[in-house]
Amino acid sequence: MNWTFFHKLGSPKWFYDISTRLQPWFAAIGLLMLTTGAVWGLAFAPQDYQQGHSFRIIYLHVPTAILAQSCYMMMALCAFVGLVWRMKIADMFIASAAPLGAAFTFLALFTGAVWGKPTWGTWWVWDARLTSMLVLLFLYFGLMALRAAFEDSEMSAKASAILVIVGVVNIPIIKYSVEWWNTLHQPATFKLTEKPAMPAEMWLPLLVMIIGIYCFFAAVLFSRVRNEILERERRTKWVRQIVETEASP
Repeated sequence: MNWTFFHKLGSPKWFYDISTRLQPWFAAIGLLMLTTGAVWGLAFAPQDYQQGHSFRIIYLHVPTAILAQSCYMMMALCAFVGLVWRMKIADMFIASAAPLGAAFTFLALFTGAVWGKPTWGTWWVWDARLTSMLVLLFLYFGLMALRAAFEDSEMSAKASAILVIVGVVNIPIIKYSVEWWNTLHQPATFKLTEKPAMPAEMWLPLLVMIIGIYCFFAAVLFSRVRNEILERERRTKWVRQIVETEASP
């Protein structure tokens, strides 16, 4: 097996260069698809026969909820890579992704509450799905607090990696909570392995929104990781050259 790409990915300089080229593409595609999906879902998709127009919050709630979990799984993978192969870029990903994951988790909880008020008659219930998503938000907050508690960067990276890996047990709980327990929350709206229960004119804009929000996340994450690289590698020659080039008129 050729591990060249894997080792390149662990190089801050290589990732900085490749992400600089990819970030504008992800940003443009994300903006286009989010705009298209939002207009399509909010203005042109038919209303639900039971929930009426209130179901349209799905076009923001579902993508943010999926992304919040995907972000944590990505951090868990980075934590494993960082502990086993001690790649610096892995910890940079964790540091950069944690605030984004927390933001998307909060947005998923908030939009879920907005959706729950007309559907369940209340903003919040201690439902298994809602509670496990709240735990995910606390995990993100706890991770950021843990990182801030250490002055030593190596200790911070190791401690945060362990916390992320331990916390990943919450992800399958979130996913299967509606199947393991009797909950108010409806089953998964969108599954890759099954035919959607909704008509195409309702799930297609949802798919566009999901792809768009992933592209948007990638664009913002690349920008944050590049800033993290510049901060941590500021004493290296190649970073000084970049800073001097950007500072020159």
